[in-house]
Amino acid sequence: MAETIQASPSFRVARYSYSFSHPILFNSHFSADRFRFSGFRGNLKLNSSFLTIQRRFIVTPIVATSPSNSIDGNRNRQLEVSDSWNVLNGARPLLKFASNNFLPLALIGGVVFGLANPSIGCLADRYYLSKMSTFCIFIISGLTLRSEEIAAAVKAWPVGIFGLASILLFSPVFSRLILQFNLQPPEFATGLAIFNCMPTTLSSGVALTQLAGGNSALALSMTVISNLLGILVVPFSISKFIAAGVGVSVPTGKLFISLVLTLLIPLILGKVFRESFKGLADFVDQNQNRKVLSVISAIFLSLVPWIQVSKSRSLLMLVNPTIFLLAVGMGVLLHLILLAFNSLATKILAAISGGSRSVFAKRQNAIALVLVASQKTLPVAVAVVDQLGSTFGAPGLLVLPCVAAHLNQIVLDSFLVNTLIRRDHPVHTARTA
Repeated sequence: MAETIQASPSFRVARYSYSFSHPILFNSHFSADRFRFSGFRGNLKLNSSFLTIQRRFIVTPIVATSPSNSIDGNRNRQLEVSDSWNVLNGARPLLKFASNNFLPLALIGGVVFGLANPSIGCLADRYYLSKMSTFCIFIISGLTLRSEEIAAAVKAWPVGIFGLASILLFSPVFSRLILQFNLQPPEFATGLAIFNCMPTTLSSGVALTQLAGGNSALALSMTVISNLLGILVVPFSISKFIAAGVGVSVPTGKLFISLVLTLLIPLILGKVFRESFKGLADFVDQNQNRKVLSVISAIFLSLVPWIQVSKSRSLLMLVNPTIFLLAVGMGVLLHLILLAFNSLATKILAAISGGSRSVFAKRQNAIALVLVASQKTLPVAVAVVDQLGSTFGAPGLLVLPCVAAHLNQIVLDSFLVNTLIRRDHPVHTARTA
């Protein structure tokens, strides 16, 4: 409730906020640095004019100031506060966008930082930070691995088996096709071919399958098994489909041991920690905690391209931007080819195994198969490049097309999933819009 107070020039209001309704002197919100009162009651006189003040806080008397200067100063401060508030409101969409796209932004940031200041990245490489970050990524993967969901995919085991074959056996064949493109530097084509030999993504494939209404348990089982088997299969795929085309030999045994130490062992350790400590699984499975872990994993993942790009900056500066864009376009084309291949294979297998009654004909299974079998994982790719050293050229040049291809597949599949959602729920989409 407002009370009528007269104020004299010997008082100024500070810190707190008041609303004045005087028709001549005050037609605005009056805040900070003019008057301060404490437990005061009564009327104070200011230029023989009455001010209607809505008191929000208790105030105290302090030194006198000129009323006109006080009013002008307060208006300036009010404008400053208003501008600051507008800046904060304007930043909210940007913060939301950064939160929803933290992984691609972290990867791009790592590449940019490596190009801008390579000395720090080279220093980090001396202390084996890239190997430690890869180890931590798969510790987190083991902590978040839910084994009970794998059993739910048993009924769709034929779909899962074909998905594993597509991920680990069929899709690496396209690496030979990639190597036919004569890019300069040749590391761009080689890096993309290495990326094509990888198992499926660790999280985005399952997440997109859930959003599209697919069989998430089947997607998870293909993800887990392909990444475990990939440690065995990837060295041989690289040796067969890439090394032969490039004309170098791959130390398959050494690469296998390195992948076991940096991928399989931390994955198993994370899973053992999850199952051994009471309450840890519940803690990790909370939505907020899983988001925090995904952010930490993204930060660790961004360290690898940052270090590799820092080491190869001098070579990257010599690269023609047009050639790099061509490599990016090849990555987009490769993902589209994998999507088309898996979609066509799903329809053919459904037709020859029972038609509409086939497990391949079920929409949920088909979505899981097409999305998961068409994606490739970046962490394993950068780990392989790191272990190979300079066998196929500069590691930084090899990693760049892998990062670009990883971002491309996430963006393309996000549009695909959004299309499926709009088609299945047109009324809900229209209302939301």
